Formats: sequence, C-alpha cells, structure tokens
Amino acid sequence: MRCVIARYPFDLSKSGVLASMKGVKPELITGESVTIGRRRYPVKQVGEVITRQDRRDFTSGEVIRAMARLGFTCHDHPEAAPVRVLTPLQTASALLGSPVPLEV
Repeated sequence: MRCVIARYPFDLSKSGVLASMKGVKPELITGESVTIGRRRYPVKQVGEVITRQDRRDFTSGEVIRAMARLGFTCHDHPEAAPVRVLTPLQTASALLGSPVPLEV
C-alpha cells in the first residue's frame, strides 16, 4: 500500500511492518498506540521504525491512518489501571491503624 508520511511516499505492507517491528521492545505508552503482533507500541515509535525518520517529522495521525489501512488495531489512549476507591469507613480505619480489613 502506498501512503504519504511526513510528505514522503512509502510503500508499506503488513508483512513488512511486522518484519520491521520484530525484536523491537515497546516503549512506555502515554497516548495513541498500535497493536502489532501481540504487542502494543506507541504510534510515534512505529512511525520512526518503519519510516526511519525523526518522530518530530510526522504526526501520529499519519501513522494511525496508514496502520489502520493495513489492518492493524489502533488505540486512542492507553488502558488505565482500575482505581481502587475506599469507603469512608475503610479510609478512617486505615488512618487510625485499626485492624479493620481494607477488603470488604
């Protein structure tokens, strides 16, 4: 598939992207991401590897459009860890050092 990223044309294929990302360790995901194989990569990392350009030269939207057209799953935001909310009784017990269990 032919696409334009940072004003440069690229001929990308799904197998080519898989081969390029093989052995690349995913960085910490703080924003948009792409699932390639069994791993989730930040969009900018994927763009840098497949285009060999600096991350500042292209937008994440350009890479997301290309990856979506190739059939990869794109994600808007990283999955947040569930936040544990304590009840007022649990909070007070924890502050006082009482042996009341936090799991109810």
